[in-house]
Amino acid sequence: MKNMILMTCLALAPIQSFALSTLAQNKKIAQDFYELAFNQHQPKEAALKYLSVEYVQHNPHVASGRDAFIKAFDGEKDESKTIFKRLIAEDDLVVIHAHKIRKPGERGVAGIDIFRLKNGKITEHWDVNQAIPETSANENTMF
Repeated sequence: MKNMILMTCLALAPIQSFALSTLAQNKKIAQDFYELAFNQHQPKEAALKYLSVEYVQHNPHVASGRDAFIKAFDGEKDESKTIFKRLIAEDDLVVIHAHKIRKPGERGVAGIDIFRLKNGKITEHWDVNQAIPETSANENTMF
């Protein structure tokens, strides 16, 4: 019985380490995409490098497709900045919890972006954003 348990553990070890490696790789891809697109303000380069051609968008203000992403964000010259607070990965999904600031001095928004990845490319995106209020009923931050 002991040997059977040990053999099962050894057999699963490569699968588990591969999964952890893939999760870390997916987190890096999502963060690098967001960094290039929105902090370095190079959405076209980010889309061509990280988005699949079949990219599916769930934000109602942006159409699906890599070309639609480029059209929506390319040419936008702004001072926005995203501060990454948390990156969480599970299966083929990566969640970014971030503080998004459109202009210096503004409170900004607390945002959650969810990315689905396949074969090293972002294939799907959802997001929700909540404005950071001037006052709060508690002393906690939104991060």
